[in-house]
Amino acid sequence: MIGLGTAINMGLIIGGSIIGLTCGRFMKDNLKQTLMVVCGIIVLLLGMSGAMQFMLVIVNGSLQTTGPLLMIISMVVGAVIGEIIDLDRWITVFGDLVKDKTGNTGDPKFTQAFITASLTFTVGAMGVLGSIQDGLTGDYQTLLLKGILDGVIVMVMTSSMGKGALFSFIPVGITQWLITALAHVAAPLMTQQAIDNLSYVGSILIFCVGINMIWPNKIRLANLLPAIFIAMGLTFLI
Repeated sequence: MIGLGTAINMGLIIGGSIIGLTCGRFMKDNLKQTLMVVCGIIVLLLGMSGAMQFMLVIVNGSLQTTGPLLMIISMVVGAVIGEIIDLDRWITVFGDLVKDKTGNTGDPKFTQAFITASLTFTVGAMGVLGSIQDGLTGDYQTLLLKGILDGVIVMVMTSSMGKGALFSFIPVGITQWLITALAHVAAPLMTQQAIDNLSYVGSILIFCVGINMIWPNKIRLANLLPAIFIAMGLTFLI
């Protein structure tokens, strides 16, 4: 059944969040802060490892870099577009709207937790690749594995950042179902190279999410999101 993988992913995020919120009640603030840093390190390393598999190749027994031009163009052009549109502000507005509609106006950490978790779970290679596989063949195994990882990470996030991370299941559902639908309709455009480029830049953004979790608000990450689509478009140009 097409779309089932995303539904499972959303359910695992909700389940992990509930466990994290329950455990968080019994944790001291210093433990929550430490868990937040640990979670940031985990996300940072996941992003780094994802990017490295596209940046480094072995040619004739020697390690070489590949794709620097793609990375530079995608990140620079994406940042310019993102700053002009100011996606960071719009995502913050959406996070505040979710906070108001869910009766969490008294939670000062809600919006930041919502944005951090949402970006962590939506810009990664597994989400994109899994959603495309789901749309093309109905295979949801990648999204199932992603859901398990998301459930573990969101458990730590909610225990340290609060319930805002729980509602990340909303943008995860919207994004992955949209990718699944597009893959189902526009299968000829979903070449392996396009998917690789998208996953490459997406992994770099996950690395940036980890930086923001360790050192809060250092990067206006939402304004870098257009870089993902620039990378995919460059597949047909360079």
